[in-house]
Amino acid sequence: MTARIVPSGFVRAHTQVRRPSLVPEVRLHVADDVVALWEAMEDAAGGAGEDPPFWAAAWPGGQALARAVLDGAVPVSGRRVLDLGSGSGLVAVAAVLAGARHVLASDVDPFSRTAVGVNAGLNGVRGISVVGDVLHREPPAVDVVLAGDVCYDREMTGRVLPFLDRARARGCEVLVGDPGRPYLPHERLEPVTVLDVPETEGPGVRRTTVWRLP
Repeated sequence: MTARIVPSGFVRAHTQVRRPSLVPEVRLHVADDVVALWEAMEDAAGGAGEDPPFWAAAWPGGQALARAVLDGAVPVSGRRVLDLGSGSGLVAVAAVLAGARHVLASDVDPFSRTAVGVNAGLNGVRGISVVGDVLHREPPAVDVVLAGDVCYDREMTGRVLPFLDRARARGCEVLVGDPGRPYLPHERLEPVTVLDVPETEGPGVRRTTVWRLP
């Protein structure tokens, strides 16, 4: 089956450029009105069935991972990186800015895959390759796996954790950014850094941890 290609003009037309609160070095196309964007996605697809536009927000786990990468708490310079569940591409862009040799950005959503390329261009970075779902196969040849906000429900966690275990068994360093969701097995992980990420909607912060899989 041929992978669906979303025109880059759709991303630009239905989003606004913003700087994530915790990662002002990076600019992203994000949605101020998620409902309107979701409706536009369904119209573009000719009906209902599109996944929510996870790609159009800077999620706290991704912001914490990107911050840790840019600050050197998670070293990526000269290394090959997989950004798992890339979404907007925030973590992928941060990894390139921090000196990663190459970044593989993986997401199942065709809108996300287009958004990653658009956001890479917006930030003037190269060296990011965009792919679809990698969870069903052996981990690619990378040195570091970065996974932000991937354990948002039980089903997704059940798919992600075995993949991360396989990557770790092959010698990859595995880091997960998570704002305290209950599905992540914290007892299996080691904290690297803890950051307060400003809420994207309204006041307050989300205490978010970057975890390492030992």
